[in-house]
Amino acid sequence: MESKRIATLTLDDGRSIELPILSGTLGPDVLDLHNLAKLGLFTYDPAFFSTASCSSKITFIDGDAGLLYYRGYPIEQLAQKSDFLEVCYLLLNGELPDAAQKEEFRSLITHHTMVHDQLARFFNGFRRDAHPMAVMVGVVGALSAFYHDSLDINNSGHREISAHRLLAKVPTIAAMTHKYNIGEPFVYPKNKFSYVENFMYMMFATPAEDYVPNPVLVRALERIFILHADHEQNASTSTVRLAGSSGANPFACVASGIAALWGPAHGGANEAALKMLEEIGDVARVKDYVQGVKDKKYKLMGFGHRVYKNMDPRASVMRQTCYEVLKELDLANNKLFELAMELEKTALSDPYFIERKLYPNVDFYSGIVLRAIGIPTNMFTVIFALARTIGWVSQWNEMIADADHKIGRPRQLYMGETKRDYVPMEKR
Repeated sequence: MESKRIATLTLDDGRSIELPILSGTLGPDVLDLHNLAKLGLFTYDPAFFSTASCSSKITFIDGDAGLLYYRGYPIEQLAQKSDFLEVCYLLLNGELPDAAQKEEFRSLITHHTMVHDQLARFFNGFRRDAHPMAVMVGVVGALSAFYHDSLDINNSGHREISAHRLLAKVPTIAAMTHKYNIGEPFVYPKNKFSYVENFMYMMFATPAEDYVPNPVLVRALERIFILHADHEQNASTSTVRLAGSSGANPFACVASGIAALWGPAHGGANEAALKMLEEIGDVARVKDYVQGVKDKKYKLMGFGHRVYKNMDPRASVMRQTCYEVLKELDLANNKLFELAMELEKTALSDPYFIERKLYPNVDFYSGIVLRAIGIPTNMFTVIFALARTIGWVSQWNEMIADADHKIGRPRQLYMGETKRDYVPMEKR
C-alpha cells in the first residue's frame, strides 16, 4: 500500500500543520489545503494560477509538453478520426460509443434541434444590430422558461435530458441569432443533415436559394467544433461550475459561460487575430510589423498561449485544415489569406519568436477558416460558444454528480479600511 505523502508547513510563530500531497493520474502533484482553516489561514492566489479548483476526469492539458486529451484521447486523433457528436458522447459519458450507441445518440440530438416556436419571438426584443453574443446570453438563459419539466439537478435523468437539449438547440439558436442580425428569416433544421451540416444549412440557406453543404467546409467546421469542445478549467468553464455549484439550472449555467466567453481575453482571440491581419493590410508590411512586435509597438495576436508553453496541439490540426479550405475555395492568392501565410512563415523562421516559443495557436488559423467559410467576424465567438457547450455541460454534470460538491466560495485578502464609526453629515 502506498504510504501517505505529506508536506509540513511551519509558521514563524512555531505552529505547523501537515498538508497531504495528492496525485492525479496525469499532471503535477497538488497540496490539499483544507486543513489550513485549522490555523485560521487561507491561501492568496490571484486568478487561481496555482490552484486546482476541482478534481475532474474529463480533460487533461500539459502546457509544457503541448498535450490536450479528452477522456485520455489525444486531441489530434479525435480531430482527424472522429466526428463532433462522437466527441460529445465521449465527453458526456466517459467512453467512445459503439455503433448502436452512436446512432441512438445522433438520432436523439438530431430530432431535438427544433426550439419552441414562442422562443423565436424573444428575438424581436433585441435591436437588429445587437451583438450576436448579447442575444445568445439572453436566449440560451431563457430556455429554462420553456423546458422546465426536467430541471431537477439531483435527478441524473433530468440532467441528461437537459444536456441533450442544450447540445441540440444551441446551434439552432446560434443560426437564428445570425439570421436576425442580418435581417433574413429563420431557417429551420432538417433531420437529413448531420449536426455540422445542419448548422451550416441554418446559417446560409434562404427561402430563395437552398444550401448544399460542401464536404470540405463541413469537415473544417467539424474540426473547429472538436478542437474547441473543452479546455479544462478555463474562465468560462469555471464560471459554469461556480454558477452550477449554487444549484442554478443548466440553461442559466451555460448562459453564464457564454457571458464569460464573450470577454475579448477569452473567446475573442480569433477575431483579434483577424483584425490584426486587416490592420497589417498588405504582405509588404509583414516584416515591418514583425519588427514592430519586437520593438513592443504592436501586439502579435494569435501567437503563443496562456497555457501552452510549446506548440498548441490544436494548431497543427487547424493549420492543415486551413490549407485544405483555402485550396478548396481557391483562396490561396486571396490578399488576406496570403498575408496570414506570410506572417506565419516569417514568425516561424524568426529566432525572436522561436526562442520565446511564440508559435501560431489555434485561434490564428480558426479565424482564417471561419472567414473563408463565410461566417462573419461578429459570429466567431458564437461559434466558440456553440462548440464549447458540450464541455460546459459535461463539466457541470460531473460536478453535480459528485456527492462532495459544495457551493463555491472563494476567499479574499482584504486591503480596505479597518473599523470606523459613522460620521454625521454635518461633521464631514
